[in-house]
Amino acid sequence: MSQIIEPIARLINQLTRLPGIGSKTAQRLAYHLISSDANQAEELADAIYYAKEHVKFCTICGNITDKDICYVCADGTRNRQQFCVVKDAKDVLAMERTGEFKGVYHVLGGTISPMEGIGPDDLRIKELLERITENDAKEVIMATNPDVEGEATAVYISRLLKPLGVKVTRIANGVPVGADLEYADEITLSKALEGRREM
Repeated sequence: MSQIIEPIARLINQLTRLPGIGSKTAQRLAYHLISSDANQAEELADAIYYAKEHVKFCTICGNITDKDICYVCADGTRNRQQFCVVKDAKDVLAMERTGEFKGVYHVLGGTISPMEGIGPDDLRIKELLERITENDAKEVIMATNPDVEGEATAVYISRLLKPLGVKVTRIANGVPVGADLEYADEITLSKALEGRREM
C-alpha cells in the first residue's frame, strides 16, 4: 500500500476542508498543484492571501466588498424600499445573476440554528429592522434557503416585521427544498422571485 508523503497529505487535508471538496477531489487538486509550474502555485497562494486581506463586509448591508460600501448599496438607482434578505454574500451574487431584483439586500450572516448554537442575536436582524425603519420599506423578500433553518429564520423575521406594516414575502418554491441558492440556476431563481408569496 502506497504512503502519501507528509507535505502532500497536509495539502490534501487543507483542501478537504473546503466546501464541496471530498478526499478524491482534494487528492487530484493536490497532485495537480504539485506538478504545475511554481508560478501558478505562487499566484494561487497570493490570490488567496490578497482576497483575505482586501475583502470586507459592507457597512450597510453585510455583503462582501473591497470598499466600505458594496456596489449594490452604492448604486443610486436601486429601490431602497424593497429589501431582499439572504443568509450570506453568496446568495446576493446568486440573486443578482437573475437580473430581476432591483431593490437592496440585507445579509444576515447565517440562519437561526439551535443545533449549532446560533440564535437571533447572532444574526444581523437588529440592523435589518433599523434599515427597514430608516428607509420606510414597503416590501421585504425573505430569500433564505428553503431548508429547516432558512424557513425558521424567515418566519421569525416576518413576525418581527408584521407590526411595522411592511409587506413580507417569501421566494416561491422554484428552488428545491434543501438546496442552496448559490447552486440554483438563473431561471429557477427568477421564477422563485416572480412567484414569491406573502408570509
